[in-house]
Amino acid sequence: MVITRFPPSPTGYLHLGGARTALFNWVFARKNKGKFILRFEDTDLERSKREYVDSIIEALSWLGLNWDEGPYFQTERFARYQEIAERLVAEGKAYYCQCTKEELEQKKKEMMERGLKPRYDGTCRNLNLSKAPGRVVRIKVPELVEISFEDLLRGKIVFPPDEVDDFIILRADGTPTYNFAVVVDDIDMKITHVIRGDDHISNTPKQLIVYQLLGVEPPKFAHIPMVLGPDGSRLSKRHGARSILEYRDEGYLPQAVVNYLARLGWGYGDQEYFTVEELIEKFDLSRINLSPARFDPDKFLAINAYWIRTLQDEELLPHLKPFIANFLNNAIDTQYLLLAIRSLKPRVKTLKELAENMVYFLTEDYPFQEDAIKKHLTLSIKPHLETFYELLDSLNLDDEKDSEDKLRKFAEERGIKLKDLAQAIRVALTGKTVSPPLFEVMKILGKERVKNRIKRAIERLILDTPQS
Repeated sequence: MVITRFPPSPTGYLHLGGARTALFNWVFARKNKGKFILRFEDTDLERSKREYVDSIIEALSWLGLNWDEGPYFQTERFARYQEIAERLVAEGKAYYCQCTKEELEQKKKEMMERGLKPRYDGTCRNLNLSKAPGRVVRIKVPELVEISFEDLLRGKIVFPPDEVDDFIILRADGTPTYNFAVVVDDIDMKITHVIRGDDHISNTPKQLIVYQLLGVEPPKFAHIPMVLGPDGSRLSKRHGARSILEYRDEGYLPQAVVNYLARLGWGYGDQEYFTVEELIEKFDLSRINLSPARFDPDKFLAINAYWIRTLQDEELLPHLKPFIANFLNNAIDTQYLLLAIRSLKPRVKTLKELAENMVYFLTEDYPFQEDAIKKHLTLSIKPHLETFYELLDSLNLDDEKDSEDKLRKFAEERGIKLKDLAQAIRVALTGKTVSPPLFEVMKILGKERVKNRIKRAIERLILDTPQS
């Protein structure tokens, strides 16, 4: 069975690069009907925080990247790492080292002065030291011709035999080092495929040696390129990249985020938009581009706009509700909300924008654009609005064409341009000069709301507006 894992360090929030790694592991597992494991590498006790754990879990859940096992925590497995380290010592494959930090620094300095690559010189390798306070455990690196592995994306990667010295696997305080703990975890959790960023290629030689000494076949590795900013430098906040939950709070849909993450360095022909089901069906590691992907905020926004337009109104509503929560106490009819969503969603790029444009559908206390009042709600338009108010009783607002025909005739009879009258009505109903088609807005609002708003415009606004 294919088993993949996503092992974030809870020293920060989940960002685009990490989320893409999680997605590729998740999709690969689902494609192969395997398992996806969540594991927190939290051995950095000083920087790891519970709030980051909770945030990462929340982000993965929001994206729909459900895990089959976990979350596991390395801090809960210290006894296991110590057990394996002591076993390696007992088998002569590792040893205790008593060299102090100061001694190691001096050795490093001397080697560099001699033009040598700094590495541990094996002082304690054959001393057969026993466990004692202040001593670390080092791997006894075997004699090697080369260190190599077959990367699923890059082919054979070879490291020179002197790439690795006798590295530490257990610190003096009993905590494991990264390259040791990750191997023990992956063995215990039966990981078959490790899909991770190519910044981890340099970690692979040490991990391969641990696998060899433990007598376990390593998993298959696939090192994916990093995500860069639009300018080609390492992706950061200055490029507009936020944490995954910040995108959620800005009004991005999980479908859009998953779609965009998948397209960061992966593709399937010319297809731009993918459902999760299509991703699972079509995903293939061989389609990952080995060139670093570049973050494009405009394309990301366009994909989000596509998914807002594409999702059914009923699917969109749960995602929209947090953005209009302040208005939902008014017990607004669900069908009314769905009509408003349908009208507005082709014109927006985020849920936040959709919510902002919906305000006049959600409350009678909607704001008015000051310039719209001055330009369109003038004393000269007042008598036309008053007569239109009376005309409303004869209009069938459910028939947009009929409403438009009657308003056109009304404007002709009164000698006023239709566009001037329509803009005045639009501002009265929405507070804005730009909205969906006027008769569509009137149909959604319904006759009672339309009449109340026209009356309020006459009473409250026009009387106080100087004639232009």
